[in-house]
Amino acid sequence: MSIETTNQVATQNGQSPNGQQSMSLSTVAARNLATTTKTPPQMQGISSRWLLKILPWVKVSGGTYRVNRRLSYAVGDGRISFDQTGADVRVIPAELGELPALRGFDDSELFNALAAQFTQREIAAGETIVAAGQPVDELFLITHGRVNRIGTGKYDDPLILGVLADGEYFGDQALTEAGATWTFTATAVTATTVLALPRDAFVTLAEQSASLQAHLDAFRARAALPQNRRGEADIALASGHEGEPGLPGTFVDYEISPREYQLSVVQTVLRVHTRVADLYNDPMDQAEQQKRLAVEALRERQEHELINNRDFGLLHNAAYDQRIQARTGPPTPDDLDELLSRRRNTQYLLAHPRTIAAFGRECNRLGLYPDRVDIGGDRVFAWRGVPFLTSNKIPISGDQTSSILAMRVGEDNEGVVGLQQVGIAEEYVTGVSVRFMGINEKAIISYLVTSYHSVAVLVPDALGMLENVQIARQGAMPLS
Repeated sequence: MSIETTNQVATQNGQSPNGQQSMSLSTVAARNLATTTKTPPQMQGISSRWLLKILPWVKVSGGTYRVNRRLSYAVGDGRISFDQTGADVRVIPAELGELPALRGFDDSELFNALAAQFTQREIAAGETIVAAGQPVDELFLITHGRVNRIGTGKYDDPLILGVLADGEYFGDQALTEAGATWTFTATAVTATTVLALPRDAFVTLAEQSASLQAHLDAFRARAALPQNRRGEADIALASGHEGEPGLPGTFVDYEISPREYQLSVVQTVLRVHTRVADLYNDPMDQAEQQKRLAVEALRERQEHELINNRDFGLLHNAAYDQRIQARTGPPTPDDLDELLSRRRNTQYLLAHPRTIAAFGRECNRLGLYPDRVDIGGDRVFAWRGVPFLTSNKIPISGDQTSSILAMRVGEDNEGVVGLQQVGIAEEYVTGVSVRFMGINEKAIISYLVTSYHSVAVLVPDALGMLENVQIARQGAMPLS
């Protein structure tokens, strides 16, 4: 028997640890008559859940929320996926429909023939892929790596116009414009793999397909229609005129098939044995504590879905022209300034805590001291006065990269809004119901815990994203 065990037994028998008879009641024995002070059940899985707090929530009747927008002629740019076998990479044929000129075209046989015309090229870091002023005679798909688009300033100094990465492309005008020239120079920042399609190969296939020719003609006609810089059908106006000139007539056209968001659901069946509810219900209501913790877990899953769901989640619904790439890897002040510049009235930034830490390291390196702002009594990190909120639901990939979301919120602000159904039967807290389902033959009480939710982006520039930011700390430099 250990010394500690011997001392405990002696104390319980009314003796002091040194063998002498105790002169008073021991604390171990006294505890049998005492009432303990206890906490409610604690839960480590509760996070700050900032997204649920900052979203304005819209009550959705009928389970469907329709987002009406002005008619847009611009075809949204998509991302392209690839198949990889060892070092060989091939474009998935159906993914070619993500190219603007081929969006809406459906011919699997032609897509297969087109995919076979791509050739794979390995580009070394620092190597020029295309040079400004040269003819656009190839379409390039980036399968892996980062590419800088470099232009020329007023005084012939080089300017970085943007960064392209995995799944993006350039040179798509080769499919529709004869005689076009490159307006920028593309240079590989890292070792990069691209797939290239010669314009001649595309033209040859197009000449053999009357349906593709008709599709391309319709695409060119649509692109020639008057439109604003966002691609919306133009509203004809006159300004600065004098006298009595004829004024243009106009109307505001709408999308024929606007997007509709269906409310998603998070549910679970909570079970509590009647013996527990009857015999162990004082001083805390066991069923109530079970409900409270189940609702906390449901709220965590709800925020995860609002960010990661492939149908309506924010990470998958940021428009591709609102996504930018980190220029050097880690998130820098320059990257966040670029992200903020993409929309009016950015109200919140949302990122994983480790991503915010990586941004803090970059600020430390540059000697910058970001602001702190007050949100509901909490002092939070901010950049340019925009709160930088944490969410551990934004994933970190295996290569230690993550994303930063930037958004404005509210229906009146044409922003991002949360969708929910409230006033449902047996509502426990707003938007969450806990319904009694009965007691089974094993004396187990069951409750159905339910929440209906979704999130909608009212216009594309309400939500932006900085992608592929490197968050791992760089290794220490060797001493010379």
